[in-house]
Amino acid sequence: MQSIERIGKRFWYMTPVSETDRPILGMVTGNQKNLMIDTGNSEAHANLFIDMLKEKGVLEPSYIILTHWHWDHIFGLSALNNTVSISSKKTRNEIGKLLPLSWSNEALDQRVAEGTEIEFCANAIKQEFPDNRDITITLPDMTFEDEIEIDLGGITCIIKHVGGDHAEDSVVVYVKEEKILFLADSIYPDIFSVKDNYSVEGTRDLLRKIEAFDADTYILSHSGIISKEEFNHEANLLRSIADLTEKHRGDSKLMIEDFSKKINRDPTEEELETIVYFVYGFEMSSNTPN
Repeated sequence: MQSIERIGKRFWYMTPVSETDRPILGMVTGNQKNLMIDTGNSEAHANLFIDMLKEKGVLEPSYIILTHWHWDHIFGLSALNNTVSISSKKTRNEIGKLLPLSWSNEALDQRVAEGTEIEFCANAIKQEFPDNRDITITLPDMTFEDEIEIDLGGITCIIKHVGGDHAEDSVVVYVKEEKILFLADSIYPDIFSVKDNYSVEGTRDLLRKIEAFDADTYILSHSGIISKEEFNHEANLLRSIADLTEKHRGDSKLMIEDFSKKINRDPTEEELETIVYFVYGFEMSSNTPN
């Protein structure tokens, strides 16, 4: 059961659903205008968010920011035609590639077989749209290159392109006065390659950009809300394993031994998984022709 939660005075969000891959949706409420972050994986998802916010006395959004092009963040845009939608130019270009696609079971299965779609996303689409799959891909109205700032009246949102392994077009949304940083999926690994992976330089570059913001609260679209302390722990883990990957040239055995010595204990399942992701990323970069 999804619920509406509030952080501080100006930020509302709806909780995620893992089964159908519904991410967190956000709403920043200003004195003059509201800004919605992502539109969800269906019109039903977007409409539920708007309706639940109305019950809290929150008006419909004036602007929509799309954090990246993945289906679960953009399929709801067609339900919000009266709102100005904004994305990076890279995101708009990627969404444009979806326009000619069919979303039938047969088409999804074929793309999975071809390797142009992953089974996880195909199954989630089938669950979110079990019957009527009338999906309309809608392009955003406005685009930007690197960064934009939007004053909603009493609250400011800075939208910054950060990239990352999960989606090269990823942007984050910084709610300045509330010190909230909406990370979306930016910090997750690349799940669209043959093997889930992190790259060393991609991770370092992403963390540098994210850590430039003075945030106290971080929002990950599928994981939830974390504190500054929790984010710093995650960032230190990623950076540490990136360094070990470079040091040991992707040798998982040496990386695990070295990491265990640093933390003076056996790695957790999550830490081992992260090491594996970096190993796969190193293998992929080593196999890429110069």
